[in-house]
Amino acid sequence: MHIVCLDLEGVLVPEIWIAFSQRTGIPEFARTTRDEPDYDRLMRFRLGLLRQHGLKLADIQAVISGMAPMDGAREFLDGLRARYQVVILSDTFYEFADPLMRQLGRPTLMCHRLVVDAEGFVAEYRLRQSDPKRHAVNALKSLNFRVIAAGDSYNDTGMLAAADVGFFIHPPPGIAAQFPQFPVNRSYAELTAAIDSAAARLGD
Repeated sequence: MHIVCLDLEGVLVPEIWIAFSQRTGIPEFARTTRDEPDYDRLMRFRLGLLRQHGLKLADIQAVISGMAPMDGAREFLDGLRARYQVVILSDTFYEFADPLMRQLGRPTLMCHRLVVDAEGFVAEYRLRQSDPKRHAVNALKSLNFRVIAAGDSYNDTGMLAAADVGFFIHPPPGIAAQFPQFPVNRSYAELTAAIDSAAARLGD
């Protein structure tokens, strides 16, 4: 029995914080897990920047409501779900993800939560657990699933290493060079073929 675990942003949907950076004209928001491997440092930076500019959760949600999955993402995901169980393991937040999950056919999503104060500012974030993607993969393997995983950023490498087989999908060149053990795919067609090949090798 196989389960495919996928990252969300940069794999199935555009990077939310980059879209927010473009909409607000504040370039610092464009920093993502592709640039910063320390997730807590990245989120502290974002929360401070939101407060500095007087931006609230509703401002971020307004940007997300106008976003759409990447071209071909829904078809790619539907194709995988016809043959495998699929779980999205993301470092996004449930308060962000709903409009995009709806457009993707509501796959199972495991991510985090935000703490919002009475004025609507994002006051804090709450991780579901530390190193959540790796822990999720290990938990699925403990249930006797064979896990195939794909992601694009620093925060995906623990998940890829824990999986029976891990792949990159259009990662930045610098990250791909640092983790050459994970084969790089440049399209959904390539990744689909790689997943199918891995599943065949792994067997039932």
